[in-house]
Amino acid sequence: MNVFVYTLGCRVNQCESEAVAQSFAQRGHTILKTYDNADLIIVNTCTVTSKAEQKARREIRLFAKQAPVLVTGCYAQVSPKEVGALAENIVVFPLMRKPELLGLAEFLDGCGDILGRVREFAKEKREGYGALFDFAPSQFSYHSRSYLKIQDGCDNNCGFCRVHIARGPSDSLDSDVVVKRALEIEKQGYHEIVLTGVNLTMYDHRGRGLGGLLEKLLGAVGPDMRFRLSSLEPDHIDDLLLKQLEDPRMQPYFHIPIQSAADKVIKRINRTYDSSHLEYVIERLRQIKDDPFLACDIITGLPGEGDGEFEITRSFLERHGFALMHVFPFSPRPDTALEKARDRVPENIRDERALVLRNLSAELNRRYVGRQVGREAEVILEGRHTGRWHGLTGNYLKTDVSGVPDTASVGDLFKVRIVSGTRAEVI
Repeated sequence: MNVFVYTLGCRVNQCESEAVAQSFAQRGHTILKTYDNADLIIVNTCTVTSKAEQKARREIRLFAKQAPVLVTGCYAQVSPKEVGALAENIVVFPLMRKPELLGLAEFLDGCGDILGRVREFAKEKREGYGALFDFAPSQFSYHSRSYLKIQDGCDNNCGFCRVHIARGPSDSLDSDVVVKRALEIEKQGYHEIVLTGVNLTMYDHRGRGLGGLLEKLLGAVGPDMRFRLSSLEPDHIDDLLLKQLEDPRMQPYFHIPIQSAADKVIKRINRTYDSSHLEYVIERLRQIKDDPFLACDIITGLPGEGDGEFEITRSFLERHGFALMHVFPFSPRPDTALEKARDRVPENIRDERALVLRNLSAELNRRYVGRQVGREAEVILEGRHTGRWHGLTGNYLKTDVSGVPDTASVGDLFKVRIVSGTRAEVI
């Protein structure tokens, strides 16, 4: 059977999708890179923005013309009827049962009526699966680097966010299990592990936290294994975590969901820190790493964001030189505290502000990339196109790579010199 797994949203979804793909590959099924010729399509959805849901609906309708489509993830969890109505050959599988999908491949062995069997599978809970951290892939069909899920859920209640409703409260994978899985990934020959979580810095936040886990991981793996953190919510970034980031195996790339840098708005949207903590975190990250790649999420037009508050955020972003900004115009999400906020910003102003920040992001990215020319970096090869290798540096530069040995393969690690914003050469 040909299976295509399509993923929207966060790196937690990416990791979970890889685990599902691996479960099919281990049963002898073919994992496709596109939906053409698929016999079954699995879609792992996101609900963080209305645009993410719109994209999911568009792709699901398209996929349903090719094959039966099983839809899971956050969007499927919070809006199952809406998803199920998109086409007749769609099976909605709740996020809270997603780990059971690791048994779907075995259930479908020798099956002729795929849609009928998938519907049967979805009818009742399957024994032997169901834990949040059953997703533990050691082989990756869609990525050149590995993903390790260590945290799920979120205890925060940010006024704009629907994800904590879908995912539930925070939970963390036992640190000994994390180390065991990291060592297995290292044994498979991977050189980088992306640690993922719905709110990664909430890992064991009542204990030693993410910093304590990193201390344990860095002491267990070898010198050629690198770690990348998928996203860092500011509220649980503490001194122990910052200390571990000094290790050269921690990649100089940090994605921080800021949303707003104006204290009035931060409080209005029920975030649990203030702008002074943001300042501290960013200054420390720049002290720890030499010109790291700093990315962030920003929402324009949040309730309570006047012209002054927007200028505070814009000035903050420019002053700290963020290399990339993911800018989202505010859209009220169902069942959130801000869904019916009365102090919303007019859409035309909201969109104008988004354009201002996107233009700023493009300029700051150009400056950042320009500063890297002539510097040394490490690149993991991601693939080859028309005879030329391309890869991703530790500080998140996508480059063509020259001078790669003939014996190289996807996932190999090389030291390079940055020649231009899009080119690097092995040294």
